[in-house]
Parts: sequence; structure tokens; C-alpha cells
Amino acid sequence: MTTTIETRSALATDHALARELAGRAGELLLQLRAGWTGDAAQLRAEGDRRSNELLLAQLRALRPGDGILSEESPDDVARLDLPRVWIVDPLDGTREFGEGPRDDWAVHVALWVSGTLAAGAVARPARGDVLATDAPPDVPDRAPGKIRLAVSRSRPPAFVAALADHLKAELVPMGSAGIKATAVVDGVVDAYVHAGGQYEWDSAAPVAVAAASGLHTSRIDGSPLTYNRQDPLLPDLIIARPEVAATLLDAISTIERGQSS
Repeated sequence: MTTTIETRSALATDHALARELAGRAGELLLQLRAGWTGDAAQLRAEGDRRSNELLLAQLRALRPGDGILSEESPDDVARLDLPRVWIVDPLDGTREFGEGPRDDWAVHVALWVSGTLAAGAVARPARGDVLATDAPPDVPDRAPGKIRLAVSRSRPPAFVAALADHLKAELVPMGSAGIKATAVVDGVVDAYVHAGGQYEWDSAAPVAVAAASGLHTSRIDGSPLTYNRQDPLLPDLIIARPEVAATLLDAISTIERGQSS
């Protein structure tokens, strides 16, 4: 990879860099999986390690003054005093990555600048694409019928099952957080609602891309998603088509009032 990316402005360069790095890490992971002869657990660990090494090396070379928050590295709290922090998940969907030929795993690269997600990219290597804020994808028109909710294929939270029951919605199982979030961008589902515990790296890049594409993004109580906090735990979120967001938030509030009464 070259050490400079020529674009017209500093912000455009950040967009382009997010796309480039997510794509490069994805290529590395595809090559690793294609040539792997060991067991799946070792493959997952090696994928996490190698992708993280690539992303950190490039970010330190290309953006030496920026902070980094990565799932696969010890947290350097110096990031809390920096105006620019990259938030990365080198391999989102480690379980799915180790179950070749599954394609529902991703690489997340996002940039936080002074309180806002300024750029982001979600690479879906086994699907051959990168969704990024330099060219936000157009969200297709909504298909008629029930509201469709993306849900974990292996650990569907009871909260989302209750929400689906309340709305008479359809649950659509799929893999990693990035895949579920970008399924809303693709128009495969109408929303991704999560309330089972996540970290900033799970959602930063998908939220950046979804917001750039005009989708609703928030906590499940409707409050803003915030990043680069001292505790990176970010336990819940909703990414939804604008035309169903209010319906979902109202239903969530109704369910929570019922549970607390």
C-alpha cells in the first residue's frame, strides 16, 4: 500500500483511507482463509491478529497523530484527549470467518473526530464489496409487507424476539454485527435492533455508513450514539429505515414500560 492517498480535501482523504484500509484487511483475510490448513480456532485467532497488525501499522504510518481504539489491542486511554480517533474491528464475525465458506463477516474502520463519526467503511470481503462514506450507498425502496428485523443467527436476544412479537415483524437471522447493520443499507431488512451488549468497534463503522446513507441511527431509547468514551461498552443501538424508525422506537418504549411495571 502506498503511504499517501491523493484526494481533494483532508476529509475526503479520511473517507478514502477508511475504504482502502478495510478493503486491504479484507483481502488479507480472504487469502489467509483460502490457504489455511489448520483448525478453525487457530484460523480465527490468526485472522484477528494479522488484520489488526495491518490496520495498526498503516494507521500509525499514515495518521501518526491520531488515536486508535481496536478490539484486538490494549486500550490506550491517551485517545480520550485526542481530537481524532480511529475505531476498528479487524475481524467482525470471527465465528463466521472460521466457518468457510460463510460470507457474513466483515472488517470495520471508522474515524471519530471531536464527537462525531466523520468517516467509515465496512468491508464484506467474501461478498467482494466495501460500503463506505466516500460514496454512501443508495438504500433501495422498501418492499411491502411485515417489518423485517436482522437478528443474530446464533444468539438472538429475547428483547428483539419480544419486539418482533409486538410488531408482528419478521426476524431474519444473519451473522456479524456489520453484516446485520449493512443489511439495512442493502434493503434486505428494515432495521437492526440490538440490546444484548456491544462495544464501540462493533458499530462505529456500520453506523457511519448507515447514517451517510440516510438511515436512522440511535440508542434504543432514541438518544444519540456516542463514541470514544472511557468505557467502550455501547450496549444497544438501532439502525433503521427512516419510515419505520418511529414505529420501532415507540414499540421499544412500550415493551420497556411493560417490563418495568
